[in-house]
Amino acid sequence: MISDAKKRADAKYKKANLIQKKIDLNKNTDQDIIHWLEGKTFSTYIKQLIRDDIAKHEAQQ
Repeated sequence: MISDAKKRADAKYKKANLIQKKIDLNKNTDQDIIHWLEGKTFSTYIKQLIRDDIAKHEAQQ
């Protein structure tokens, strides 16, 4: 069981260091995306796509 102190420390860290962005996927119209993401670490995959896009944009300038 996680202690109350650990929970408070985790909450404090998250508040100071993290932000969350949410994505909604429709089970009917986004099935291709849902299937593609299966087995992948979502946040790592999305961050790499964004970093690749940033690099591409910076190279065009």
